[in-house]
Amino acid sequence: MDQKPEKPTILVVDDTPDNITLLCSLLGEQYKNKVATNGPKALKIAETNPDLDLILLDIMMPEMDGYEVCRQLKADPRTKHIPIIFLTAKTQEGDETKGFELGAVDYITKPINPPILMARVRTHIALQEAHKSLEKQNEVLEEQVEQRTKELAALQDAIIIAMASLAETRDNDTGFHIRRTQHYARALALELQRDVKFAGEITNKYVATLYKSAPLHDIGKVGVPDRILLKPGRLTPEEFEEMKRHTIYGRDAIIAAEKSLDVPESFLVAARDIAYCHHEKWDGNGYPCALKGEEIPLSARIMALVDVYDALITKRIYKDAIPHETAMNIILEGRGTHFQPEVVDAFVKINSQFIAIAEQFREDN
Repeated sequence: MDQKPEKPTILVVDDTPDNITLLCSLLGEQYKNKVATNGPKALKIAETNPDLDLILLDIMMPEMDGYEVCRQLKADPRTKHIPIIFLTAKTQEGDETKGFELGAVDYITKPINPPILMARVRTHIALQEAHKSLEKQNEVLEEQVEQRTKELAALQDAIIIAMASLAETRDNDTGFHIRRTQHYARALALELQRDVKFAGEITNKYVATLYKSAPLHDIGKVGVPDRILLKPGRLTPEEFEEMKRHTIYGRDAIIAAEKSLDVPESFLVAARDIAYCHHEKWDGNGYPCALKGEEIPLSARIMALVDVYDALITKRIYKDAIPHETAMNIILEGRGTHFQPEVVDAFVKINSQFIAIAEQFREDN
């Protein structure tokens, strides 16, 4: 059996018992009534019942008049949304103006005319119900938008990993390199965030974007021929020049993706910087542009270290893996030449986290 809808609740505020009796008798069949005989009691009832649908408020009351009750109700975030209709014998235009300025929605003069009262009450109850319905719809819509945003973000992340894996699995059987470097980069960025030098630049949003973008750092490898990418021995100078072009291929692919998005800014800006510049060196001896120092985007400075670290500790077709301690010493040797000093210092502080990440995403998992 369908449950009957609950009656709207109206608070009647009047210091005259006869008026309360009349109002409750008129409203009783259609509405649920609460009663207050003075201002302080009305405020207390409203504060404990913020779901009231309407307040009928007498103006001329001792101790606290209706104007002051209205002012306090509208000043309280818990009760400011409750519509108020003033009931009063005052008929001057200034009295009505004051009531509306305080936030009342209507103004009914005494003696009460029952048909007018009921018509005004029905109108404002309907408006209040419509307002509540709209708020409910907005809440549902916000929840739907939030859920959809999460779904799109998850889909975006899955696509990024899939795209990155196309490149990584060509010279890495498991593709865990992208997972490790992604987590290294986040850990390193969070440590750098503690340094006042980077506090303004490395926000939480920046860290999230870096984490999302990091897997695309070697996407340009899809453009490198297998005979070069999978060569077990040392590359010739000509082959190495072609290998270096993976930074350009990656940048160009991401730029093309950005254009298809047709938005002024996106997380792909960081991905583009990382793909293009993660082989630049702090002293200017890197590639493809020989950028130096802070000319290199910070995201690429971070990725430069984590990419080298992972390459050192991981076995590849052309090299054996080396221990963490040896890799850390090589990175320390590159402090101020290959890598930004502060980035190296942050790495040293959290090197145990790198060990844990490497273990979590081992090649044999």
